[in-house]
Amino acid sequence: MSSGYSTFRRGMYCKCASFPCRALVLTGALLLTASVSATDRRQPGASDAPLQQALEQLAVRARPGILGVTVLDVGTGTAIRVNAGRSYPMMSVFKAPVAATVLAQIDAGSISLDQKVKIDSKDVEGGSAVPSIGARFSGEQMTFTVRQLLTAAVSESDNTAADALVRLVGGPKVVTEFLRAHGIDGMGVDLDEAGIAAIFEETQHGEFISPRETDQQALARHRRGYSAYLQDPRNSTTPDAAADFLEKLWKGRLLSADSTKRLLDLMYGQTVPARLRSGLPADARFADKAGTSYSLDGETAAFNDIGIISEPNGRTVIVAAFLTASYADKKQRDVLFAEIAKDVSATPAR
Repeated sequence: MSSGYSTFRRGMYCKCASFPCRALVLTGALLLTASVSATDRRQPGASDAPLQQALEQLAVRARPGILGVTVLDVGTGTAIRVNAGRSYPMMSVFKAPVAATVLAQIDAGSISLDQKVKIDSKDVEGGSAVPSIGARFSGEQMTFTVRQLLTAAVSESDNTAADALVRLVGGPKVVTEFLRAHGIDGMGVDLDEAGIAAIFEETQHGEFISPRETDQQALARHRRGYSAYLQDPRNSTTPDAAADFLEKLWKGRLLSADSTKRLLDLMYGQTVPARLRSGLPADARFADKAGTSYSLDGETAAFNDIGIISEPNGRTVIVAAFLTASYADKKQRDVLFAEIAKDVSATPAR
């Protein structure tokens, strides 16, 4: 097998890997206009023009990838948008609304933080920002508390934990129902991590992978799966909807006070990858959830970060940034997101 082939195996799709370049065609034009503002948002003023211009320039630099950003000043209600009305694949960003759904059921008393959840070996998924449940799993079955699964899913971005929580609440559609019940449109959860992996693996319809599959055949299959993922509308969000989710979380409109604090603390605990965090001043607090696909043929399907910036002066700013179909290397993508955060932080408080 060729080096790097293991990144294709089930559950490992979120790791970065590169292969000889073969451009995958992304249909649709890149629009650098901001989406229509929601009725309850203030229109950006003259003082917001430098940030709007800076974000638009970053979107140009991201080509042929598509960069979408919504920046929302929670205090003033002003939202600055670039390519923010279209949908982007979430990858692990979806774990934040999954966790919110779990905590809502805890608030309702239907489940508890100390409730035990059994996970079978067949349900183990690879992929995590740090070694977590999937990496430590041993034997045929292990038991974890809901509290442990929440920490693993949000702070450590563990795929096995996330899927266990999705099953616990009743499936992906329950997460979307939670979002709709709180007026969050444009963000939808239709699949768990295993479902996403099946798209990349081209096994979502029960396709059989021959044990005699050659490396060349495997690469061709994964190219088809990668293309299919880029065109799949499921598990996607607009930057506007992601910002709406974060604003409602921050203002306590989704969960009880205790559960709101718990989810924010879990998001504060995600320090890997740094992404937007790397461009923020050291005295700023940042509660975020990142999401990343692996790279194939030099293309990265999803490279995202959404979070809430709390500045020492009391200013709170939400940033939802999504990059899809990017041919930039990891260093370039990291720099791009750091510059988004720097530009936001450099905007004077009003």
